[in-house]
Amino acid sequence: MGEVVQMLLRLVEKEQGSSMSAENPDDVLISPSGMFSAGFYRVGQNAYCFAIWFSKPCHDGSHTIVWMANRDTPVNGRRSKLSVLKTGNIIITDAGQFIIWTSNNTVRDHSWSQLNLLDSGNLVLQSLVNDTLWQSFDSPTDTLLHEQPLTQHNRLVSARSNYKLMYDYDNVLRLVLDSPETSSIYWPDSTVLDYLQGRTRYNDSRIAVFDSSGYFTSSDKVEFQSADFGRGPWRRLTLDFDGNLRLYSLEEQKGIWSVTWQAMPNSCRIHGICGPKSICSYDPSSGPKCSCLPGFKMKNQADWKDGCEPEFNLSCDNHDFKFVQFHHTNFFGYHYDILRNHTLEECAKACLKLCCIAFQYRYFPKDGAYRCYPKWELRNGYHYPSYNGTLYLKLPKSFQYNKPVEGLKLNCSINQTKQLERAYHKRTGYGSLEILIWCASVIGLLELICVILVFSFLYKTGISSNASTRGYHAAATGFKQFTYAELKTATRGFSEEIGRGGCGVVYKGVLSDQRIAAIKVLNIEVNQAEEEFLAEASTIGRVNHMNLIEMWGYCAEGKHRLLVYEYMENGSLARNLMSNSLDWKKRFDIAVGTAKGLAYLHEECLEWVLHCDVKPQNILLDSNYQPKVADFGLSKLLNRDNLKGPSFSKIRGTRGYMAPEWVYNLPITSKVDIYSYGIVILEMVTRRNPTNGIPAVETSGEIWHQKLEAWVKGKKNGAAATSWVEELIDPAMGYDYDRNKMENLLEVAIKCTEAERHARPSMSKIVQLLQSATQ
Repeated sequence: MGEVVQMLLRLVEKEQGSSMSAENPDDVLISPSGMFSAGFYRVGQNAYCFAIWFSKPCHDGSHTIVWMANRDTPVNGRRSKLSVLKTGNIIITDAGQFIIWTSNNTVRDHSWSQLNLLDSGNLVLQSLVNDTLWQSFDSPTDTLLHEQPLTQHNRLVSARSNYKLMYDYDNVLRLVLDSPETSSIYWPDSTVLDYLQGRTRYNDSRIAVFDSSGYFTSSDKVEFQSADFGRGPWRRLTLDFDGNLRLYSLEEQKGIWSVTWQAMPNSCRIHGICGPKSICSYDPSSGPKCSCLPGFKMKNQADWKDGCEPEFNLSCDNHDFKFVQFHHTNFFGYHYDILRNHTLEECAKACLKLCCIAFQYRYFPKDGAYRCYPKWELRNGYHYPSYNGTLYLKLPKSFQYNKPVEGLKLNCSINQTKQLERAYHKRTGYGSLEILIWCASVIGLLELICVILVFSFLYKTGISSNASTRGYHAAATGFKQFTYAELKTATRGFSEEIGRGGCGVVYKGVLSDQRIAAIKVLNIEVNQAEEEFLAEASTIGRVNHMNLIEMWGYCAEGKHRLLVYEYMENGSLARNLMSNSLDWKKRFDIAVGTAKGLAYLHEECLEWVLHCDVKPQNILLDSNYQPKVADFGLSKLLNRDNLKGPSFSKIRGTRGYMAPEWVYNLPITSKVDIYSYGIVILEMVTRRNPTNGIPAVETSGEIWHQKLEAWVKGKKNGAAATSWVEELIDPAMGYDYDRNKMENLLEVAIKCTEAERHARPSMSKIVQLLQSATQ
């Protein structure tokens, strides 16, 4: 009897200092009732994640997972384990070499602790006196169980990783598409004011939960209940792979989960479900179906999230293009402006002048007039018969449009198969083999030295077998050239992503000399990626300033193009603005430091340098929150003798931060950076994102969006002289700030965002204006 009790105790808890191994399938925690299990769950070929799942399998033999610790970073099936440390922390190690995940609990207990799996599905680390040191309920992945709260401090993230359920800055619970390319809200309906949908922004708790009866309530007043309301079945609220939030109920005898509520009955209204330049059509019987526009093809046959790409060259040459109309088709958002009372001909001309790729034309009965929406991007496309608008797509005159492209049903299931790409260093106990390896290494080292000496001789005499390699050496003189294998090892197989941009992804890595680095992997499929690589390497090689990022090396091996930078402990300004970690003084100092860095680029370098993509994501903060301007991949070097500005082959920058010169084809000078800098300052002070504008209301009732700079100027002109600063400042900064400095900062930002570029001050003048406020 005693042996049975001991076995049961081993199943429900793990004590301090013990561990669970991925190699042992029986090393599993089981809740007292047997409803839940926790352990390493296989997600691919020799790939495992530590998870919690319903013990009883579904009708198809699979298990329903409700939580994962290392969902995006699976571990090897050999020598990987979860350990409860004496510090009161939990860690997951991969193959005994890398720490992949840690609980990071702030409460430390050095005496004794144990890990328990409760009947609620909550995995809890408890102290001797049953104090909770850490629990999985505080860090959900894509699922909530009943009585598990969702708060302002956590969020649900879909397995696709770009859909989130979270409390926004306005205290409203929202479903958000948050991808590297774009971000938008799709629930609640962004075309209807929150209070008209029963939501309230005036709540302090920011908490949501559903009970065992299937009743969900949130502090912003959103409420719903399951179709089978009442006590009985187990339920889970999951943010699914397709971005839809669904409440499921379990038919335990059959092992089937049934949908008893969903946020989006028409899943085509979920932003990004079919990817850019594609159309979603919805059939209640078969679900959503994705298709490409005529003249476009599916970009990635394995996944619709990448959307479609044109089979022709898009340009601003308006002579060889025509407009083809598609009735009952809409692409939500991403228009330059809303043009009212325009005829169809006037709308087409306005679209061509803006170098659009399409325009939407729609009649509004309430106004008795048409509205024109010139598009710079086609996203969130859907087709439905009741929509009374028409899309006019710009296509080459030579293109023959016969019939719509046949759609394919969207596969909303997630492929759980994952692959390990890390490099592992295996130690053996065979001494003679190690001696042989050492001998071979010494011989190889001698051969390598000989090769280097020969190469050095050939290089000095001007002999080179590869002109491309010669160019890279010239571009990065003084920096270390890394091999791709070195950087793959440094990043643990590119496992920890810390940033993403239009032409590459940034990973955290540890170099062989133990320096922590940010390693940027350029996407060679992006047009002119190699050109941007050379531009960034040569540009950063010429600059040296405390407010500019430092580059340590590069890799140009085969198809691989990588840059190695110093690592910034506090990440980007964008991330810190989201986390409310910046007080007013830090924000002011960041503004000054950023201005100094840009002033150096514009006026003190050997050559004038334009950044062309100044935004919070490209301003990084070190351990002391000192800013460093990063990412010169879109920069263009200017010759001091060329005062008219450079010529650019394409528009550069990020929507919301781009100066009017880009749109109206005016000369590009350093004033484009100054405009972007001004927008960044306005965003930093007000914490209002300029990408989607500031919501406002027309008399007709339709929501439209005002530009951030226009909104700030309107507030200044409409408020009393003593209160306009208070109306604009982010409440998260509190009220204990230097009003003179913040007013000076806003005044400078307003000057920077003047539509007329000649009215904007230079960067050196901006530094002078900001520093005058500190004296």
